Amino acid sequence: MQIAIPAERLAGEKRVAATPETVKKLIAMGHSVVVEQGAGQFAAAPDAAYAELGASIAANRAEALGQADIVLTVRPLDEAGIAELKTGAVLIGQLAPYQNSSFPALAAKKVSAFALELLPRTTRAQSMDVLSSQNNIAGYKAVLLATHYYPRFMPMLMTAPAR
Repeated sequence: MQIAIPAERLAGEKRVAATPETVKKLIAMGHSVVVEQGAGQFAAAPDAAYAELGASIAANRAEALGQADIVLTVRPLDEAGIAELKTGAVLIGQLAPYQNSSFPALAAKKVSAFALELLPRTTRAQSMDVLSSQNNIAGYKAVLLATHYYPRFMPMLMTAPAR
């Protein structure tokens, strides 16, 4: 199967749907992976990191999406991105199901869409729980940002290494 990782288009979105480490695992399972040029640049994952592991780098979105059987995305695709999808493709990502008006366009292209934020939050599905992982990261970032504005020192909450 061919798996595509498009660059995110939403202003301020710096995440990428698959890291080089994830792409390495997908390729080891026998899939081919195509990454849109610049998809990981804001997530500290340059194109070269993907290419070194065997992924193809697509010059544009149409090239990345056009032949993909599976598309991994962080945010929903816009109408132009949906138009570039192969008929019958599978779209997996945070699809904002309660605000997203693009489902009729996905249905017209016979795209199977999986909104990861609707996955049941159970122990068995914990490795796919995008809400908990992203909330955890947001919590860390909030504390780091707060330290900039807090006028006093904060304990580092660190322990000495065991010897």
